[in-house]
Amino acid sequence: MDFLNQVLFVRLDVLPFYVLALVIGFTVHEFSHAYFANKFGDPTAKMLGRVTLNPAAHIDILGMILLLIAGFGWARPVPVNRANFDRPRLMSMVVSAAGPVSNLLIALVTAVIYYALNYFGVIGSFANNRIDIAIYTFVQYMILMNCFLFIFNLIPLPPLDGYRIVSELLPPRISAKLHGFEQWAFLLFLLIVFLPPLKMYTIQPLYELAGTLSGSFYSLGNLLFGG
Repeated sequence: MDFLNQVLFVRLDVLPFYVLALVIGFTVHEFSHAYFANKFGDPTAKMLGRVTLNPAAHIDILGMILLLIAGFGWARPVPVNRANFDRPRLMSMVVSAAGPVSNLLIALVTAVIYYALNYFGVIGSFANNRIDIAIYTFVQYMILMNCFLFIFNLIPLPPLDGYRIVSELLPPRISAKLHGFEQWAFLLFLLIVFLPPLKMYTIQPLYELAGTLSGSFYSLGNLLFGG
């Protein structure tokens, strides 16, 4: 047990909540990409069975393992053919933004539901207090990790959604030049997320920012339903 606690990014006792929050966050994130791409006329994701909320269609095993041991990972990216869109630039931006925005909405909805259940006496009414603790722990990770996914995926580096959004906003001539540097930018991205000295100044601040954003949702819940 001690060895596992040293290897894993999170403590063993909260691991199930951490994993479940990430599975839900990743699944809804990738589903949102696939749904809007299909809605806008690109059937690529639908033909590959990605317009679904079944986690098996979206979860990448290696990406999940790295999340457990390094605090960073990924899901299976949704293939998008922008040539199928009527308005490629606009619709590509919407499809790219749909994933991070869905994570933000998950965090918001989770906070509102939790405070609503608490307000109406559902939380705290269980005979076994461990259930209340488990629910609260799960809610914490659902809000925190989805806030992190929202912030992280908006970084303008390939292969993240933020890069796709920025590349569509730029003039086509500049965007085309950027594509030639994608492989180098991707290497920079890998260095940032995997080298411990750099992670201290990159990934760690993102978690702190996600914590601040999480706090705003808790404040909203308190405002709506009281503490």
